[in-house]
Formats: sequence, structure tokens, C-alpha cells
Amino acid sequence: MSLIVQKFGGSSVADAHHLYNVAKIITSTYSQGNDVVVVVSAQGDTTDHLLKKAYEVNSNPSKREMDAFISAGEQMSASLLAMAIEHLGFSAISLTGWQAGFKTDDCYGDAQITDIITDRIKEEIKNKNIVILAGFQGISNENNITTLGRGGSDTSAVAIAAALEAESCKIYTDVDGIYTSDPRIVTSAKKINEISYDEMYELSYRGAQVMNDRSILKAKKHKVKVEVLSSMLNKNRGTIIKDTPIKNNICSGIAVINKVVKLTLTNINSENNTVNKLLESLKKININADISLRTVGQSDNQNFSFTIPESKLPQAMKIINNLFPFDGESQVFYEKDKSKISVINISENININIASIIFEILSEAKIDIEMVACDNKRVTILLPTLHMSDAVNIIHSKLFEEDNLI
Repeated sequence: MSLIVQKFGGSSVADAHHLYNVAKIITSTYSQGNDVVVVVSAQGDTTDHLLKKAYEVNSNPSKREMDAFISAGEQMSASLLAMAIEHLGFSAISLTGWQAGFKTDDCYGDAQITDIITDRIKEEIKNKNIVILAGFQGISNENNITTLGRGGSDTSAVAIAAALEAESCKIYTDVDGIYTSDPRIVTSAKKINEISYDEMYELSYRGAQVMNDRSILKAKKHKVKVEVLSSMLNKNRGTIIKDTPIKNNICSGIAVINKVVKLTLTNINSENNTVNKLLESLKKININADISLRTVGQSDNQNFSFTIPESKLPQAMKIINNLFPFDGESQVFYEKDKSKISVINISENININIASIIFEILSEAKIDIEMVACDNKRVTILLPTLHMSDAVNIIHSKLFEEDNLI
């Protein structure tokens, strides 16, 4: 008998039809003689709807109350799924994060798991229950409900798989595995059978939305074998994420981040102390400023450019205007509707060659690259979102569909 952890995302439990489909997957696994622990996300767009309701009441709610409120989405999913499993004739119990023993720090909205007390879960397994956990949440040392940030249910699933020493952690989504690019953008994208923790982390960190990047780090640390597969399609095998050798000279995939803003401070030296204060201030309010990108063709260092998520622009502008005395010589500009495209390759340091190829093929297609970053793990370019889809398809065709290119 094996212990299997299964995680189902919001689209997999979006309504009654989907809940019963998931319940059948779970009970089929259980009927094969396995103990099953399930982690669920909030249904569909529930979290977004809850956020909207909160802001209708208070435009600046406390982080504590916000966490207490939005954690309800996962709790509803867990209870509904337990009801569906009971309807199929099996015994199930739903547990909130605190009931399941998830201990966290007190960083509301982006808490880190510090410990998992598994006694309650083990007792329920011993009683032959299918255990359904509300993902994305835990409880701090001060007994306050906390949430783990976007995609936190992935982290919950990997963490409990590690704590229970589960045979595997299966992440069910609306796609049947990891692809060389988002198949909604690139119809010719290829499914990957196995991928290393390091490759998957880089893809997730650079925008691939199949799994949360923090969960990959936890899986690597505890050597949890993770499989990404579909809850919708009748396919037995997905993509295995594990400690596997990286294939030389083969790119792992293409990741995309949309809704990016490019900010430029003119006549400002990037080594200016005020710039350092700016970056520190942004970091304190959880704004990830990407300063690795360099403007294509820029030869001086008197303009400082970086990118942030579009949703963080008002907060960033408030900090910038407080720090910089714009007097006519120095100005700040921002440009919305940008996309970052990253080609992931961590096998060896050949990314300069990959960057040259990307520049050449996009130049031929008359697509201008605005900024670029290149290191031993990836090549990232910034361009208008208007050209994102064409650019990704062109790059994928060249790097993943032609033989002996790299």
C-alpha cells in the first residue's frame, strides 16, 4: 500500500461536474489500495471574486483580515469535494490548513511554511478516511490564519508529501504535462516526459504557470517526485519532475510573463545610492524589480531601466516620486503592455549563441527586441505584448522544431 498526495487546481474543481470528475479520480486511486491525501485550490475565479468583495468594503484592508477572508475559498473547495466523495460511497474528511497542522511565519499574503504537525492527518488515514486539505493556507505562531501567496496550494501539496514521505505528489491541472511552451500560444509545443527540478524551477520562475516556483524548490530539497498531469483528459502519464540528468545542448522550454511595465529613470546613474534605496524600498513591499535586463543599443549608464509587474505600478510610482526630485533634467517614464520571453537552457553556457539566434530570427520577422538578459540558465527578451505570440512561435520553431540547431 502506498501513500499518494494529489493536488487539484481551481479549474479542476470549478463546478459540480468537475468536482465529481475529481472525486472519481481520487476514489479510483484509493480503491487500488492506496492511502490518499488531497490538496485543493479555490474553485475557478473564487479568490479573485473574494478580493473584489473585500475591496468593495475597504480599499486598504489589513493583511491579517484579508488572509482570514480569502482562505475561505480553499475551505469551501475542500468541503465540497469531501461531500462529492461521500456521495460516491467513500469516507472522506476535509481539513483547514490549521487543522492539518500547517505552521507558518506571520508574513500575511506570502507566508512560508515552518513546520507541519502531521498527527491529525495520520490519524484520519489510520481511520481509512480520504483526507482533503485546504491548500494555500496555514496558521502562524500567534494562531492567525495566513496564506502562502499565489500558487500556494502547489507548495502545500509538495510540503505535505515531504512530511508524510509519500510515494509521489501528483499535480492535476487543465493540461496533461509540461510543454516546451504554452500550448495555448504554440500549437506545436512538445510535451516533456521528464524534467529536472532545476529546469522546472527556472521555467516556473520565468513565467510558466503550471506550477508555483517555491513548490519546486521544496520538492528538490526533500526529493519529492512530482508528476504534472491532467484532471480533464484520460491520460495515465504526465510529466515527471525529479532529480534527473540534464540533457546537454537541449533547451528546456520557453516561458512568458505578460502584463509587464518597463520603467526608465533618465539622467540617473544606476550606481546612485538613491537607486539602491529605490530597489530596497520596492523589495520591502514585495515588488520584484527585474534589473537584469539591459536596453538594446544603450551605450551610456545615465538612464536606469527595469521592469515590474503592471499591477504594482501605482505602488512603485509612489515610491519613485518620494525618492527622486525630478527637476526637468531627470524624468521617469513607464511603458505598459510589455512581455518577457525566456528561453531556458541550463545544460551548459551556450546561451550567448541562443541569444544571437533569437536576435537574428526576430530581426528577419521585423520584431524589435527592447531589452535583453543572458546568463548560464536563460535568455530573456522584452518586447511589446502585441508581438509576443508571433515571437514565441518563431523562437519555438527555430529552437525546438529544427534538427541539429544548437
